[in-house]
Amino acid sequence: MADGVEVRGNTVRVYFRWQGELCREPLPGAATSRNIEHAKRLVTIIHYEIENGTFDYVRHFPDSSRLHENRFGYYLDLWLAIKENELAYSSYRGIASKTETHVRPRWGAEQADAIDHIELQNWIQKDLAKKLANKTIKEIVSIMRQTFRLYATRNKKAFDPTQGITVRLPDDEDPDPFTRSEIEKILTTPTKRVQELNLIKFALYDGPRISEAQALAWEDVLDVEKGIIRYRRAVVRGRFKVTKTKRSTRVHHLLKPAREALQEQYALTGSLPELAYEIVDRDNRTVRKEKLRLVFLNSQSGKPFYENAIRQRFWKTHLAKAGVRYRGPNQCRHTFISQMLSLGDVPLHWISNHVGHSTINMIQRRYGKWIHADGQNVSELIEKHLGM
Repeated sequence: MADGVEVRGNTVRVYFRWQGELCREPLPGAATSRNIEHAKRLVTIIHYEIENGTFDYVRHFPDSSRLHENRFGYYLDLWLAIKENELAYSSYRGIASKTETHVRPRWGAEQADAIDHIELQNWIQKDLAKKLANKTIKEIVSIMRQTFRLYATRNKKAFDPTQGITVRLPDDEDPDPFTRSEIEKILTTPTKRVQELNLIKFALYDGPRISEAQALAWEDVLDVEKGIIRYRRAVVRGRFKVTKTKRSTRVHHLLKPAREALQEQYALTGSLPELAYEIVDRDNRTVRKEKLRLVFLNSQSGKPFYENAIRQRFWKTHLAKAGVRYRGPNQCRHTFISQMLSLGDVPLHWISNHVGHSTINMIQRRYGKWIHADGQNVSELIEKHLGM
C-alpha cells in the first residue's frame, strides 16, 4: 500500500503528519481499487499543501472528529462542566449566561487554534465595548482565557490569543450610605409592607448582607428578648446556601433598633409552622434539607424573598414616598459600617468581625478614606485637645 494510505477491513484511511501530530482520516465508501487510487491522489495533494502552508483541514475533512474536538465550543462545554461543580449556583449562572450570550455565538464554531489575537481585540473593541461595561468585558475575556488554558492541556503547543489583552476597570464606587436624617424618613414613612420595613430597619442597624437577612430563621435566634442571633445562610438567586465563608457564620448581639425589629417580627412570623428548605453547602454540591421558620416574609404573599423582590416591589416605591434619593438595599450594610466608623471609637476589628469581612484591610480600603457627614468634626476635636 502507498505511503499515507491504509486499508482496515473495508475502510480506506489516509494518514499524514500535521502540526507535529499524526492524523488519520477515513474516506467515504468501501475499499475498492478506485477509492484506494483516490486516496493516493488525496495524500499527494495534502502533502503538497502542507509543504506550501495552504492545507485546510476543514475543506478536506469537514466531518472529522478531530475538528469537532478542536472547536472552541467543545472546550467551552468542558470548561463549563468543570465550573458547574466548582462554583456556587449564582456564580455559575453568571458565567454561563455570559458564555451563551457573548462567547459561544461568536467563537463556538471556530477552530480553537485558528482564533487570532488581532481578531479577538477587534471583537472586544468594536463589538463588546459599545454595549458592555468594562467589568463585564473583563469577565468575558477571563472566560476565554480559562478555556484556552484548558485547551492547552491537550494541545501543548497551542497559542493563547488572549495573551496581552487587558481590560482596565474604573475605580470602585464609594459607598453611598444613608444619613441619619434619611434613616429617620425611611423608618417613619407609613407603609402597609410592615415586614419589609422591619427587614430594612434590621439591616440598617445590624449590617448583614440583605441575602443573609432574608434567610434568617427563628431557628437562628438564640434569644429574642436579648436580641442574640447567628447568621448561617443566605438566599441568592432563589436558592438557599450556607454563608459565603466560615467567617461569615457569626453570632450577633443586636443593637436596640435591630432588636426591636426582630421582636416586632416575632409577633408576625414567630408562630408560623416550619417549612422544608434545601440548603446548598459550601462545596456547591452537597444539598441538605432543613425545616425552618423564616423571620422575614413578603407581606403580601407570605412567602420568602427571592431575587430582587424587595427592591422592585417595595424599596423603590418606599424611598420615593419618603423623599429619599434612591440607593439599593445593599446600602443598608454600608450605612451600618459607616455609622460605626463615624463614631470614632468603635474598634475596626469589631466592625470587621461583625459584618463578616475577611480582614480589617477590607474595611480600611473600602471605608477608611471616607468621612461620614454624621461623624464628629475632627478639626474641632484636634483644636480642643491642643487648646486652640
